[in-house]
Amino acid sequence: MHRHEYKGRKFGRKTDQRLALTRGLMCALIRYQNITTTLARAKEIRRGLEKLVTMAKKGGLSNRRLIIARLNDIETANLLVDVVAPQIKRNSGYLKIERAGFRKGDNSEMATISFVDEIDYDYNAKSAKKEDK
Repeated sequence: MHRHEYKGRKFGRKTDQRLALTRGLMCALIRYQNITTTLARAKEIRRGLEKLVTMAKKGGLSNRRLIIARLNDIETANLLVDVVAPQIKRNSGYLKIERAGFRKGDNSEMATISFVDEIDYDYNAKSAKKEDK
């Protein structure tokens, strides 16, 4: 048996649970800039979120709708498109993963995943004040 054409990790969960887990982690990363999770989960959400950031940088209504569909959270999707994506100055490699030791209970390898560029969440408020003056 070959494992060709099989992409992604299963995490020992059913499909709907796995999708909910990755969506939740991606939303948390967009909201809080960095999260600490297991290394396997960090590597898996990096795959999905890098594609979403690329779509957000391109902009447009159809890309915004695709991001909302993939994240299943309108507020977070709008935050990604309106605040996070305009501040990212690179073409790829938006996220970094740093190893953070081992978890005490099961010795699972932990990692911190975060954006490479510093994100200012008051970006829209500051740009709106500049336009008013």
